[in-house]
Amino acid sequence: MADSRLLPLAFSMMKGTGMPLFRLMQERGMSVADFFATDSVDIAGRLGLRDVSAVDSYIREEAVAAAREELAFCDRHSIRVLSPADEAYPLRLLELPDAPTSLFVLGDCDLNASRVISVVGTRTPTPYGTNFVRAAVEELSAVASPVTVVSGLAYGIDVAAHSAALACGLPTVAVVAHGLDTLYPAAHRDIARRMIRGGGAIVSEYPHGTTPFRGRFLERNRIVAALSDACLVAESDIKGGAMSTASIAFGIDREVMALPGRISDRFSSGCNHLIRKNKAWLVSRPGDIVDIMDWQSVASNADAVDRSLFPELDEPQRSIFECLSGSSEPLGIDEMHVRLGFPVSVLMSQLGEMEFDGLVIKYPGNRYHPA
Repeated sequence: MADSRLLPLAFSMMKGTGMPLFRLMQERGMSVADFFATDSVDIAGRLGLRDVSAVDSYIREEAVAAAREELAFCDRHSIRVLSPADEAYPLRLLELPDAPTSLFVLGDCDLNASRVISVVGTRTPTPYGTNFVRAAVEELSAVASPVTVVSGLAYGIDVAAHSAALACGLPTVAVVAHGLDTLYPAAHRDIARRMIRGGGAIVSEYPHGTTPFRGRFLERNRIVAALSDACLVAESDIKGGAMSTASIAFGIDREVMALPGRISDRFSSGCNHLIRKNKAWLVSRPGDIVDIMDWQSVASNADAVDRSLFPELDEPQRSIFECLSGSSEPLGIDEMHVRLGFPVSVLMSQLGEMEFDGLVIKYPGNRYHPA
């Protein structure tokens, strides 16, 4: 039985093909199978192509042979090959005029998850930027429906976002600028393996044997932007890949958010520029992201819970529960100590019992909220 992946992949591997031609074929009623079975002159006539040699039968046969070899490699390494006709192909990508006509995916992550955010920034961040990214991802881990974190696996903000997602149990996707027979930078091989084991994925539009270079990093930025509902820029110079990603995201109506910084800080100049030009929301705390996206957190459901479902509580659990119920966000033990005056040791032991009884939920960072 013929492999349904073969001809779409062969089409994507031909020079000069791409999403514009793929869409033109759809408009003219020509399937990918028709493209490979039709005489080159007829193809050029139906599609209005000036260069008949670009679709010569010999070139198409070479593409099919190359695609067959690529599929063999992908099958050996459990790599999924997706075309726009596949159900698993990320629908958000189709909003790009030049969306890839083939996508290589290592890992089982759902690229059509309901909530996806891309996190980008400089390769040389300050603690200010990396700490905000960690706090932001931790905040996103409390959203009612899991959020997928997308980035580029580069040094700096990218790997901080992936690492934070892993620490919080969120799926995370890396879009790379090379074939999946290698990994760049090599220092991130271990985190890439952990991402795949944790339900994430490594994604590329390039067949194996494709090496990274500057132009491909810029090309992959459009995928980072388009895979997501929103793009967070956490520290960036006025020029660079993160600004490219933010510009693409803005152009396809994604919510762009930027972490502001001092005007004297080089790696805040890009973020400040985006905010000044009204191309990005200013985010000054992790909770701003959830508010901007209107992503309901688990905690926000607390007020809707019938309190009669809970047993009568004795002190100090009654005061602890009331304190938590009065907050719209999970509270840390230090904050509860300040508000209630109970010793930290007492709070820790009581919260442990309340968590066991199903009265409270513990969030990353030892923060609590009513169940």
